[in-house]
Amino acid sequence: MTAEELAGKLVELLEDAERVLTARPVLEKLSKDFYWYSPILKRQLEEKTGDVAVQPVSTEEVVAVVRFAYAAGVPVTVRGAGTGNYGQCIPLEGGIVLDLSRMDKLEEITPDGVAVCQPGLRLAPLEVEARRQDWELRMYPSTLAKATVGGFLAGGSGGIGSVTHGGLRDFDNVRAVEVVTMEAEPRVVKHEGEAVREILHSWGTNGVITRAWFALTPAVEWVQVTAAFFTYEEGFRFARKVAESERWQKRLVTVFEWPIPSFFTPVKQVVAEGKTLVLVMIANVQAGALKLAAEEAGGKVTFVGPYTGPKSQPLMSDYTWNHTTLWAMKADPKWTYLQAGFLPERCMEQFRLLREKYGEEILFHIEFMKNGEGVVVPGGIPLVYYTTDERLKEMIAYCREIGVFIANPHVNNLEDGGRFRSDNVQLAAKRKYDPKGLLNPGKMLSFEVQRS
Repeated sequence: MTAEELAGKLVELLEDAERVLTARPVLEKLSKDFYWYSPILKRQLEEKTGDVAVQPVSTEEVVAVVRFAYAAGVPVTVRGAGTGNYGQCIPLEGGIVLDLSRMDKLEEITPDGVAVCQPGLRLAPLEVEARRQDWELRMYPSTLAKATVGGFLAGGSGGIGSVTHGGLRDFDNVRAVEVVTMEAEPRVVKHEGEAVREILHSWGTNGVITRAWFALTPAVEWVQVTAAFFTYEEGFRFARKVAESERWQKRLVTVFEWPIPSFFTPVKQVVAEGKTLVLVMIANVQAGALKLAAEEAGGKVTFVGPYTGPKSQPLMSDYTWNHTTLWAMKADPKWTYLQAGFLPERCMEQFRLLREKYGEEILFHIEFMKNGEGVVVPGGIPLVYYTTDERLKEMIAYCREIGVFIANPHVNNLEDGGRFRSDNVQLAAKRKYDPKGLLNPGKMLSFEVQRS
């Protein structure tokens, strides 16, 4: 079936030509994410696009599109806002890009603090409305302004708030998801409790998320505080104490080794030349105590400002998590990144070994987060100065050799990316819900179409 014929069938199906998109510039945009953070993925994926994009407005329309795609044998790749970094929403085999941006309703916030919403709802307006009702997001990515609920659940793992609330798959943070299956007669299946693990962080390979029950937490009056330290070790040790101690009510604890802070040109007033920068989002009632603790630890407080929501000026979370990499790339496109998990009991040794072997080819950027066992660990998105693919692969191998967990952001599949569940529930779900392998094909390498 040609792209023109495919578009014609979808127009007939939706009875709305305006929501079936075929213009090449539009398809190019809707077929891409921030995959170019990786020099390897940039080469591999830059020519990949879908054949047609469609924008459903209801679960019923999603079912109709999926039913048609199954019968015709056409691949379907689901898209949120395209703020991911691993090529999750880039179609490897053409076909239909299912853009869920028009399914953006917040249906309700329940009395016990659960947001029931469609997948295209952006996280920023959800945060605003939740805070208006005395709730707030448990966690959000640094792409808060653009990211959608569905995209975050399908492609993300944690973010601002994870130092207290863990990752998306922990602590009942996602109460339920509703997905449409890719079958001859698609089903609408609600996953609750442990069953959500079948779907979360599966890149839309085993079901189309059409509704989510996303847990919130009581709203807090937050203050953003930055402090500069003479050495990385001093800054890290202070940040670690704040992150690990139950004394502090915090939403974010980040450490940037110099020269990373020099890349943050819009907020250069908070940066101290040559010094490590620590950023903490702390409850307002503890801001004074935190400033005192930072000074006692040898730091100099460089900024204190309120968090008033996504439009805060400045919004310091815009410089954390993988936004840090973006600011580095603006300074020098040769910078890229890794996603690392350091061992709490060995992290200082691991830092030393990496510095001894790679010098300033690697710069330490730490994001503290709580793991599934409730332990606060120094995760990290260290910057890496790219020279060759071989050097990058060598660095990844050495990290793993010394016990540093790496979720490889330079591959375009779930298994090697490091977030595939060892119990294979995602693979089992794909076999149940996508027997022909038409959902985002090529991204789950362990799946094979069963031949009868």
